[in-house]
Amino acid sequence: MSNPWAGEVTLVIDGTPRVMKLTLGALAELEHSLAVGSLVDLVQRFESGGFSTGDVLALTGAGLQGGGQEMALSDLAKAEIEGGVLIAARAAAQLLARAFMMPEET
Repeated sequence: MSNPWAGEVTLVIDGTPRVMKLTLGALAELEHSLAVGSLVDLVQRFESGGFSTGDVLALTGAGLQGGGQEMALSDLAKAEIEGGVLIAARAAAQLLARAFMMPEET
């Protein structure tokens, strides 16, 4: 199981629960791969509901990398996500929120 106090989120991918976390390195790579002005821009996209499936895929991949469970984005794109796209989007949003919240706020 994941530890929300450590910024972790669990997502079941291909039947396996995987703990994700956005580390500093994963965040930097994410910012570069999405070509966003800043991660605040990405947070705002999620808060407004203006995020794309590419955003969800990139965030999930970065979270897997940060959680030590790296998976190629091409494999992740074909993977079975328990609960579907909605659950994947929710997990991605939780990753972002937990990366920028103090532990007492989660």
